[in-house]
Amino acid sequence: MTRTLSADPLGGTVRRTVLPSGLRVLTEAIPTVRSVSFGIWVGVGSRDETGSSAGVSHFLEHLLFKGTNKRGALEISAEIEAVGGETNAFTTKEYTCYYARVLDQDLPLAIDVMCDLVADSVLDPADVETERGVILEEIAMHDDEPGDEVHDLFASAVYGDHPLGRLISGTEETISPMTRRQIQSFYKKRYVAPNIVIAAAGNLDHATVVKLVRQALRGTPLDTPAAEPAPPRAASPAARTRSGRTVVEHKESEQAHVVLGCAGIGRVDERRFALGVLNNVLGGGMSSRLFQEIREQRGLAYSVYSYASQYADSGLFAVYAGCAPGKVEEVLGLVRSELARVAAEGVTESELARGKGMAKGSYVLGLEDTGSRMSRLAKGELLYGDLLSVDQLLARVDAVSADEVNALAADLLARPMSLAVVGPFGDGDFGAAG
Repeated sequence: MTRTLSADPLGGTVRRTVLPSGLRVLTEAIPTVRSVSFGIWVGVGSRDETGSSAGVSHFLEHLLFKGTNKRGALEISAEIEAVGGETNAFTTKEYTCYYARVLDQDLPLAIDVMCDLVADSVLDPADVETERGVILEEIAMHDDEPGDEVHDLFASAVYGDHPLGRLISGTEETISPMTRRQIQSFYKKRYVAPNIVIAAAGNLDHATVVKLVRQALRGTPLDTPAAEPAPPRAASPAARTRSGRTVVEHKESEQAHVVLGCAGIGRVDERRFALGVLNNVLGGGMSSRLFQEIREQRGLAYSVYSYASQYADSGLFAVYAGCAPGKVEEVLGLVRSELARVAAEGVTESELARGKGMAKGSYVLGLEDTGSRMSRLAKGELLYGDLLSVDQLLARVDAVSADEVNALAADLLARPMSLAVVGPFGDGDFGAAG
């Protein structure tokens, strides 16, 4: 079943086909380019793991590149690189993506290789042991990056032992004993056709892409009986969250890293467009309140910004700053003061206009390459069950009013805040985050 979703003047024609197995194929034809980005998106991530299997999604992502019944690891990489293409993958808390970018003439090769590695990996026991070592090194490397670690520490403070509070990579305690049987069971159970979206953008023909995908999957575990596509992840019940927590990771470092924030809103919440505007006003760029106050006027930090993370049923809103350990209390005081001021007084009309302009520019400028357009197709289908055109997105931002932003600020920024700190401190150095 195929239908045309849109003919975007900023891009090309978007078409969607549902295969009998429930697997979906979406394409955007952009005839003015000579490349194609092709991605296979699986609706499974680290939040779908149990405590003992934490990190299995990421472990599996590594292993799928190690070999199939048709190709070894070297052949997988060499075939794509021989035509100047590139492949990669990433795991998030709610989905996993495998993608390739190639010249348009090499799209048949990319489809065959990527479908092969996702659908028919052998998960060789020797490869499991090799990648176990690689992942343990990756975890150790992450621990040496306090600027990254503090965000994970903050998520843990808010979500506690909920899967959204865990590391995507897992930990040494979960990865070291993980067996091939555990990984294979997760692979067979979760990597099923109704849970997969294939997206491609560039100089392509939709019918040809569908034909090539069906050929590549024929006879593989994804060539399954008729089924309906899986719906987007449910938005309720909401994930459990905690508030007012303070967590400190001691590290003898020259810089302290802090994140102050709270539980936010889910990605299907109608207030998400107002949140984007509010985030831009508070800490979304060099003209934002926090950047101007903390860096430009006082010189207390090199990096300071706010951000929102959104999941199906929940989210986070937080402010990050990296500063000298002796300036942490002053920085946190300024952040708290600014959040309280916006919660009480709202944003100005000029800030509203600037925040909306930043949001619209970000949407459009973020679609300047085939990779971002491919991602847009897949996320719309997998996460929302719908694809808004660029014009529709811009209209939603334009419709955001000062009253909406101020109501959201009054709700969100007045919530009890949690604090995560990485630096040369002890547990008793900070009181309640409040």
